[in-house]
Amino acid sequence: MDTLSFNRRDFIKTTAAAATILPTFNILSQGSGILGPDDDQLNVGIIGYGAEGEILCNAAMKIPGIRFRAVCDILPLNAQKGRGQMRAMGHTDAKQYEDYREMLEKEDKNLDAVIVATPDWMHAEHANACMKAGKHVYCEKEMSNSLEKAKSMVLTQRETGKMLQIGHQRRSNPRYIHAFDEVIRKAKMLGRVTHAYAQWNRAVAPFLTLNPRAHLPADKLEAYGYENMEHLLNWRWFAKYGGGPMVDLGSHHIDLFFWVWDCVPISVTAIGGNDYYNREMNDNVMAQYEFKTKEGLINRAYYQVLTTTSNGGFYEKFMGENGSLTLAEITERGNTVERETREGVPAWDSFIKQGLVRALPKKPPAVDVSSKIVTDSRITPPPPGYPLPIELNKPAHMPHLENFFFAVRRNKPEALTCPADVAYESAVAVLAANVSVAKRETIYFKPEDFHV
Repeated sequence: MDTLSFNRRDFIKTTAAAATILPTFNILSQGSGILGPDDDQLNVGIIGYGAEGEILCNAAMKIPGIRFRAVCDILPLNAQKGRGQMRAMGHTDAKQYEDYREMLEKEDKNLDAVIVATPDWMHAEHANACMKAGKHVYCEKEMSNSLEKAKSMVLTQRETGKMLQIGHQRRSNPRYIHAFDEVIRKAKMLGRVTHAYAQWNRAVAPFLTLNPRAHLPADKLEAYGYENMEHLLNWRWFAKYGGGPMVDLGSHHIDLFFWVWDCVPISVTAIGGNDYYNREMNDNVMAQYEFKTKEGLINRAYYQVLTTTSNGGFYEKFMGENGSLTLAEITERGNTVERETREGVPAWDSFIKQGLVRALPKKPPAVDVSSKIVTDSRITPPPPGYPLPIELNKPAHMPHLENFFFAVRRNKPEALTCPADVAYESAVAVLAANVSVAKRETIYFKPEDFHV
């Protein structure tokens, strides 16, 4: 992998550990000279207070020293809700805005950082404006539904020197860090990891609606680039604004393929379509990626996103010659390492003693099986699952926000677990899957496709 993946192994573990503790420091926002009322305070604004913005804001407000000073949303209902929740949590000086440009102008001296949680097509405009205004930015994934816009974010970050963290929050999750860095890389418990599988399945759900009294007038919708309220509320399903479930959900998991193998893919072949909801973007996609490692080995990963069934929910599985790892942000969906039962696989007692995994639970009492049942000697029971020892007892997005604010406080951009250069790589791969579906052909990548 090129230098864009710098420090993935060197910094990710120590940074996450430090961010979990998150001591407070004087603001070291590069060149800004901005201080809050307390010298350890970071002043934050947020653009976009829909469902994701609310999740991020609520998680950030749990972090010591974070003070929200502004909330911006083109929907007054959202902005009012955001300001109300901030004030209820003691952020009494938070102000409400409709236009982000007005927020940046009036709050210029009051903001150190801005969280961007708007629809994908606006990420670049909002993040670039904030960085050019001297603010560090935490931007939700996907970087953009356009590679050109995503490139502009990388270039603006380089030009301004401001920090830009992209919201692939699993990269700061301590269980994922432990699983990848300790279990897979250092201990090599799985042996060579040859394949990966991930999915995010969701049940059929209605499209979002809003009481007509809260609708924006047609001229205001047009001014902000939306044709109607359905496009604003359900933007993920329309090509101008988003990339459908493959981009919205798949980007989380496909980013992990890059992380575990520390390389970029060489191809993607995807099928899918808009078969159920009759909107513009695909409501189901199944994609296979091929990766070529630094050692010249070919690995493959399969990903599926379905929106007509919740079967299996969301999880990831990494399969190796000696064992397999199943992970998910929700422990109940994935939190085990399964050992292969074939001959030649060493016992894992030493890994248990090292604290890499927990010991297997005690076996339940044997069940008397009727002799009338005919068994096939080729069928073996599934391998036992050794639980991982690390839990995340806080909101899923909170460690990633902690990592961002830690890097800002310490003026250490190298500490970010998902800087723009790294996130751009997965954006290339995820957006290409939709192209593969549309063209009904394999998309082949060149190494330079992942560089800005």
